[in-house]
Amino acid sequence: MALVERTDTRLQLVFDNGVDEISGKALTKTKSFNNIKTTATAEQLLAISSALVPLQTLPLLMVKRNDTELISEV
Repeated sequence: MALVERTDTRLQLVFDNGVDEISGKALTKTKSFNNIKTTATAEQLLAISSALVPLQTLPLLMVKRNDTELISEV
């Protein structure tokens, strides 16, 4: 049986940074916030994101949660 322990959580805000003139691909810019409590809920992360987005100049595309988990045998 495996034991899973969440060791780190990161909040990432992905913003629209226009379109590349040569390739035509969409450009994004990501701002990461480390040391987020691993017990934070999706609603709490969304609330924090809602407070941070008005401080930015680029439009928000998505909010990401990146978790790191340690997997070991029991």
